[in-house]
Amino acid sequence: MDLYACDSCGYYYDPEYGDEENHIDAGTAFAKLPSDWVCPSCSASKGEFCRLGNEELDAFEEYDLVFEDYED
Repeated sequence: MDLYACDSCGYYYDPEYGDEENHIDAGTAFAKLPSDWVCPSCSASKGEFCRLGNEELDAFEEYDLVFEDYED
């Protein structure tokens, strides 16, 4: 599934995790989010999100791996 980023605050919506705060189950694709869903970080609308392409996803995965290493 695709990863989406909020243009307003940089929050990432990852369908793998959903949005627990707004009762969105893990596995919910961005396109399947309710029309009134908003960014849990800044309340931006769905229209203010952009799908990340392969380059952005690669960078995100590298960041995530670095972050995981930092947590240990």
